Amino acid sequence: MTDLPQTASLPQEMFDPAALQGQLEIENPISCCKAAIAQAKEYQHARFREGAQASALIHQRAQFVDELLGLLWDRQGWENAPMALVAVGGYGRGELHPHSDVDVLILQGGQPDDYRESVAAFTTFLWDIGLNPGYSVRTVDECVDQARKDITVLTNLMETRVLRGDATLLDTVRSRTGPSEMWPSSDFFKAKLEEQRVRHARFADTESNLEPNVKSSPGGLRDLQVIGWITERHFGVDSLEQVAAGDFLTEEEIGIISRGRDFMWQVRYALHMITDREEDRLLFDHQRELAALWGHQDGDRLAVEQFMQVFYRWALALAQLNEVILQYFDQAILRQDTADDVREINERFEVRNGYLAARYPELFTDCPSALLEVFLLCVNDESIEGVAAPTVRLIRDCRHLVDDEFRADERNKQTFLAILRGPHKMTRQLRRMLRYGILGRYLPEFGQIIGQMQHDLFHVYTVDAHTLEVIKFARRFMYPGMQENLPVSSRVARRLDKVELLYIAALYHDIGKGRGGDHSELGAVDAERFCVSHGLDAVDTELVVWLVRNHLLMSAIAQRKDISDPKVVQEFAEHVGDERHLNYLFTLTVADINATNPTLWNAWRGSLLRQLFSETRRALRRGLDNPVEKSTLISKTRDSAIDILEGRGFTSEELEEVWQARDDDYFVRERPEDIAWHTEAIADHVDRDQPLVLVHNSAESSVANTTQIFIHARSRPTLFSRVCAALEHLDLSVHDARIYSATNGMSLETFFVLDSDGQSIAEDSDRLKQIRDFISQSLESEDGEPGIIERHTPRQMKSFFMPTETSMSIDETKNLSVLEVATPDRPGLLARIGRIFVRYNIELQGAKIQTLGERVEDVFFITDQSQQAIRDPQLREAIQQTIREELDEQAAA
Repeated sequence: MTDLPQTASLPQEMFDPAALQGQLEIENPISCCKAAIAQAKEYQHARFREGAQASALIHQRAQFVDELLGLLWDRQGWENAPMALVAVGGYGRGELHPHSDVDVLILQGGQPDDYRESVAAFTTFLWDIGLNPGYSVRTVDECVDQARKDITVLTNLMETRVLRGDATLLDTVRSRTGPSEMWPSSDFFKAKLEEQRVRHARFADTESNLEPNVKSSPGGLRDLQVIGWITERHFGVDSLEQVAAGDFLTEEEIGIISRGRDFMWQVRYALHMITDREEDRLLFDHQRELAALWGHQDGDRLAVEQFMQVFYRWALALAQLNEVILQYFDQAILRQDTADDVREINERFEVRNGYLAARYPELFTDCPSALLEVFLLCVNDESIEGVAAPTVRLIRDCRHLVDDEFRADERNKQTFLAILRGPHKMTRQLRRMLRYGILGRYLPEFGQIIGQMQHDLFHVYTVDAHTLEVIKFARRFMYPGMQENLPVSSRVARRLDKVELLYIAALYHDIGKGRGGDHSELGAVDAERFCVSHGLDAVDTELVVWLVRNHLLMSAIAQRKDISDPKVVQEFAEHVGDERHLNYLFTLTVADINATNPTLWNAWRGSLLRQLFSETRRALRRGLDNPVEKSTLISKTRDSAIDILEGRGFTSEELEEVWQARDDDYFVRERPEDIAWHTEAIADHVDRDQPLVLVHNSAESSVANTTQIFIHARSRPTLFSRVCAALEHLDLSVHDARIYSATNGMSLETFFVLDSDGQSIAEDSDRLKQIRDFISQSLESEDGEPGIIERHTPRQMKSFFMPTETSMSIDETKNLSVLEVATPDRPGLLARIGRIFVRYNIELQGAKIQTLGERVEDVFFITDQSQQAIRDPQLREAIQQTIREELDEQAAA
């Protein structure tokens, strides 16, 4: 790389080298240099805030460091030494962000020992003044040897400038590390491609992560640097800009690279400035500040969502450009002397070396419908690896042809539906349509959500990326390998009569986000318009619209209502109406949860959905006019439990005497096997003043794959909060809680728990014994309120702080109040709520606990001390206000 073209001298208010030279003679050198560095940084930050472009500032900072290092080098007395001070890496390119490492190579031509001590003192001084140098001291031979072994070293040596010293040393290094000596263009390309593959894998191969890395994520600055490196290596140029338009890159691509790089530089500079460190991650707590710097304001969408959508769209554009250019480089340049394997498809397309290619440049202009035909051919031919880079360029150049007339063409409508029905890699074709700019133009409503951030902690992707993940999971249900992981979902999905209806519903289920209002209702309107426009009949249209409108319903009922109650199942079955709607909704719900967050799906959620699906299907097959009577269910459960216990020596009279203190809900919600387990343990428990604690794992439990903790103890106000505090100390998360008050002064409580990471607890007798003993000791204590774990609120939760929301209603059938609490999750949450219940003399009758990422939505079934619903409006508001205030005060700590 040649020396940077020198711009005008640095402004004196930024850096005065003459003044610094004088100060170094009479003052502390370290203090003088630190002051000069701070002055330069403050000057540049002020200019940035005034609107200066980062592209100018990072080159200016490189010039400042050039002058500072040159001044310090000149003071060493090395004028005639066989050495050179060389800028490498990003600094070698002349790009220094405020806290980028200053990478330098001290290149030696003589014996290293001759200057070892003075060089060590020089590099130490650079550390002392705060430059954070990344330095190496090597001879020419050492540079050559390292470059031959390590592609990273070679890449750094390609981006070098001599700052001071003997320039011929670097000339020798360059000549001995050129492509004719090592790492020829093809080998270099393969190595950089593998580096990129590994790097992208660290970010789940998506540019849509909610906390992207502006430097290293797909679509980040590193992707542009890879394009530059392979270009420089192959064409023997010093920078990408030296390649004439048309030789390798089109004018449009050069423009995208330039504008995209400037945007990413702007973001990276801002991150370094606001954090005052080398920070390349767009963390949640930085995104709001950058949105303000960009001038965005909250409106229909949050300012941060507006800013991040701009970021994601640039990242998508740069990632797609990287993909196309690297593919073009491989096919059109590296393999230009290789005979092509060509297979003709039709008069418009051919398969060339495994990639689908347009047969002539004017194809899409002459036949715009071919813009969709590309993807239909790919989805129907498994042997096609992808779309050839020249054809992708043609698609990009002609995507403007996807207009109202194109969308109204019946041929194009039928082609799009055929893509959704395609047998091979359909989701991959939708991703290509997205990346090539076709999907968002064919479906303008989908174009609005491209890059749309979901400002919460349980969606890990943007709306468009999440939508395609839902379709991917729905497709996976059809694959044999998924039968083991999600057997019920797979069986149900394969029974769907028109699977494309599921994919259409998935495409539209979140399409209304970011517009304000209920996204399910907005999406249903768009879905109906699509179905009617694409010729679906009334029955199929109704199903798709219903699925979009109700896509959250099944999950909400399974996780927030008592699905052991026949009335809840009956009401849901009446809403669903028939098995066809149930099958589609169940499949969409499972796919949606799995595509939201890899950690969100667990055995607990799976068991709840399977239970609700199975019970609803039974209700539909039995007939909606023939609901199960609650009394019938209770009798059946009691009889089954009696059968089990009579085989263990109990008489029916003994059991009736034991059970007379139990209310009906106990026999509705518990399985006969668990009732038998509880009953036998209580009968064998001699000291009734001491709590009985039972712990076991059971895949057959009503909440599958959880650990069930059963507690039988004398009722007291602090019982629930004590148990929850103990579970917090044990690092367990509660996923369901059932509390039964008996008429004999005893309380039965059952908790279904997982480890705090959402995983099942191993069948380890020591671990289960530890849980039982710790809870027993906690309940035996006569101290006041139980201690609650205090921990700092995690960084991400502070960034996404959402006020606690509460509501309270009355279930007239059961004569109890239903308290709903939605709040960020944190240690000690349930114990704190339990304390508030004690304060207001509230009796807890049951609870449904669910965690959505970092947010919980808990439902508590409560009464007053007289076992009556809480009806006083002032008391109800006081309870809720106390919960909101105390939980929000803790979350903000």
